[in-house]
Amino acid sequence: MTQSAQLLYTARTHTSGGRQDGTARSSDGRLDVKLSPPGGAGIGTNPEQLFAAGWSACFEGAMEKAARKRKIVLPRKSAIDAEIDLVLDEGAYSLRARLKVSLPGLDPEIARGIIDDAHQTCPYSKAVRGNIDVTVALI
Repeated sequence: MTQSAQLLYTARTHTSGGRQDGTARSSDGRLDVKLSPPGGAGIGTNPEQLFAAGWSACFEGAMEKAARKRKIVLPRKSAIDAEIDLVLDEGAYSLRARLKVSLPGLDPEIARGIIDDAHQTCPYSKAVRGNIDVTVALI
């Protein structure tokens, strides 16, 4: 980080029990979730779902910024379906991701440009770039 970088926000959570039967709570109390294994019968969410929700929300914000630069308003019904796979390959765990973006009513070329710009600027996209397999599709 450069000396001119400005800290905008720090998220703080406390997690205990892990994904098997844990809990995660934010320092401000706005997030308070039970955790359970992916695909299991538990009543809680799992880290992959939380990651999918966070990334898709951030990505939509990045698309809004990209659209504003083009003097375009995103369609009211724009949406992102995020899929995060937990993969076990030769004894090692990893993630794989797909973002399926819907921008109804926008010209596909314009929509693709907005999506591509968002993928370059979204902090989540930057964090995973080169680390996991990611597909970003216009649907």
